[in-house]
Amino acid sequence: MPRFSVIVPAYKVQAYLHECLESVLSQSCDDLELIAVDDCSPDGCGAIIDEHAARDRRVVALHLPENAGLGPARNAGLAHATGDYLVFLDGDDTLVPGALTAVADRLKETGEPDVLVYDYARTYVTGETVRNEFHAHLTEAGPAPFALADRPGLLKVLMVVWNKAYKREFVEREGFTFPPGFYEDTPWTYPALMAASTIATLDRVCVHYRQRRAGSILRTTSLRHFDLFDQYERLFAFLDARPALAVWRPVLCRRMADHFTSVFMAPGRLPRGTRAAFFRRARAHYRRYRTPGATPKFTTRLRHALVRLGSHRTYRAIMAARTARRHAGRYGRKAASTLRGALLQLHYRLQRCLPVREDRAVFGAYWSRGYACSPAAIEERVRELAPHIRTAWICAPAYAHTVPPGTCAVRPGSAAYWTALARSKYLVNNVNFDRRLVKRRGQVLVQTQHGTPLKHMGLDLRHRPAAARAMDFAGLLRAVDTWDYLVSANRHSTLVWERVYPAAYRTLEYGCPRNDVFQRAGAADVARLRESLRVPEGHTAILYAPTHRDYAHPQPHLLDLDRVLRALGPRYVILARPHPTHGDGPPPATGPRVIDVSGHPSIEELCLASDVLVTDYSSLMFDYAGLDRPIVVHTEDWVTYDATRGTYFDLRAFPPGAVARSEDELIDIFVTGHWRGSRSAQLRSAFRARFCPYDDGRAAERVVRHVFLGEDPAALPPVVPIAQRRPAPSMGEAVSVLFPAPR
Repeated sequence: MPRFSVIVPAYKVQAYLHECLESVLSQSCDDLELIAVDDCSPDGCGAIIDEHAARDRRVVALHLPENAGLGPARNAGLAHATGDYLVFLDGDDTLVPGALTAVADRLKETGEPDVLVYDYARTYVTGETVRNEFHAHLTEAGPAPFALADRPGLLKVLMVVWNKAYKREFVEREGFTFPPGFYEDTPWTYPALMAASTIATLDRVCVHYRQRRAGSILRTTSLRHFDLFDQYERLFAFLDARPALAVWRPVLCRRMADHFTSVFMAPGRLPRGTRAAFFRRARAHYRRYRTPGATPKFTTRLRHALVRLGSHRTYRAIMAARTARRHAGRYGRKAASTLRGALLQLHYRLQRCLPVREDRAVFGAYWSRGYACSPAAIEERVRELAPHIRTAWICAPAYAHTVPPGTCAVRPGSAAYWTALARSKYLVNNVNFDRRLVKRRGQVLVQTQHGTPLKHMGLDLRHRPAAARAMDFAGLLRAVDTWDYLVSANRHSTLVWERVYPAAYRTLEYGCPRNDVFQRAGAADVARLRESLRVPEGHTAILYAPTHRDYAHPQPHLLDLDRVLRALGPRYVILARPHPTHGDGPPPATGPRVIDVSGHPSIEELCLASDVLVTDYSSLMFDYAGLDRPIVVHTEDWVTYDATRGTYFDLRAFPPGAVARSEDELIDIFVTGHWRGSRSAQLRSAFRARFCPYDDGRAAERVVRHVFLGEDPAALPPVVPIAQRRPAPSMGEAVSVLFPAPR
């Protein structure tokens, strides 16, 4: 029999569940069983649980046939628990290292109490960790164990199930179970503390309580917040069945009223038009269960009196007046700043007063640098599949020539630009729109990103000063809050995006739209592109595309391209493509076989025209793998890059092809033919299976059909298996056979 049964319900927490489970399994006290309950979650929670169960015998995986909610999911875990003590943990929270050892030691010191209460800290997306403000009530000074009557201040500590350890024998004796609905902790935690004959405290943070920006119950707008009344009915029914506990009725009545008012005033919880009904229910409950007792402070008495009278408008007015008085100075400064707005902003505000145009869509990419990437692929499919929608593309005048006929080119900052942002129903970009964008009701914003992440992104840059520099993380999160959809190429991307860009958007794991062309282009298209780039017939074209290095300015040139070409022989050319953020052109080279493609508008066309990719840490490798052409990664400065930017996995351990740790190794890989050998093909195949599962040429179509045409996800085009795909052929493949590299 294990010492602890740790019960973890999981529903729509795939981005956090791995960290949660690992925080339990990595505890120094390993005398435990971890019961992970998949509450029929529609995301990857079930698979993550099964993965942990397959590699650790302490994990018990449970899968519910239908979504039941937190309470029933915990009950399912309870039914399988065999440990001495029960510990609950939500799937997006974590145990701190050493927590269970500290709990076990304290249980032993205090004579195995019925309940042990320990501390927690809130963790925020900013990286800040804030300890529970009432932790003084958890002091270990004084007699232990004790009864609740000896230390009633414990009721001020957050009444949740996951900051306590419960003796299983006690729970089974009392017959405690969780009810369905929201706020299921209420009719469990209060009764548990009141019924426990022995309680102890542990003055130590054992749980990190993640403050999610979206997705948690407390941030969900729903009528299910009315479940709170049912939960307090269950609580007072428990008291009615136990007359000896009637002494707690005044305290619980005050806590109930405080709980009602906090939910009532919390922004975003109650649906529009339901506040009056909620307050009427609160009034009825307060009158029903009100019990005279200790006199609270004046402001509390005022709040409770307004609840008793049912004066919800008066209550809101008083609370709003208090808030307005506190923030009058700050609001005044904001108003003054607004008055100084330019005429274009006035135009924008006026345009926002007009109806949103259902048949308009505006697109952009790479900070207005032209028609490119996944937004371009989606825009093309919109014109084909939804011709009733008129499209506009935001680009600087220098890139207007890249916009295809039939699409309106819009200059950033112009009146037409602000009109498009104000009136278009659909907004699509691979970066964030103007920070002054005010997303209107009825507008749909699709964020496509621009590649699968290897390097750290978003909030993960908080502790990477060389990479983050002056990044405004608060502004980033405000922009993320405007997203309705995030297009993801694979599960790896999904898990990263949902964590580093946390918000209420829906992830569309449909593949990378910009890579559709790799499956749709043919040999004639490839030949045309090579001719336009002046790649000599019969030559092997190497696309060299290094990434940006945050730690170096100016950017280092780690390869001598002329030397590489001299070693490879006359039938090779290099298409030199620096990172798009660089303004210093390609690496210096004097030879005629180095073709500068830094100004080419389409990286996808360069991929099609090439026969092999040489890169370091660029996300282009994930796209290029979909072409099923050779890739060589040059990792000469891996240690420095990983230390300054951070990466999500060790590229050297899971590469898309041959790995070169120096220029000499890179030359050797080509000279010996390893770049196109069987081992490289095996590595590429595994890499492609992991990162290109949906890149079948129809990713953009799936996005358009679902977002723009409203088609059901189940009716979207099915994904073509990798084995059945036929990506565009390489024109240099035959050349490599007829003219092998020298040895």
